[in-house]
Amino acid sequence: MSKSMLDYTKSVLKRVSFDVNLFAKELEKACKVLLPYELEELTSWLLQFTKEKPELQHCMLRINNQ
Repeated sequence: MSKSMLDYTKSVLKRVSFDVNLFAKELEKACKVLLPYELEELTSWLLQFTKEKPELQHCMLRINNQ
């Protein structure tokens, strides 16, 4: 079974979370390719994922501005 675009996006975001700028760029790309329901799921995941990474929390605005 192939990985969904959402799963792929999450794995990329996890890998680049050490760099805020890279994280923001990957998040922007995701907003362009994911379907609306996938973006909702990604938003929920991001809220959880960034709880312990306050430096990434401002990136959430990129989803809200799409």
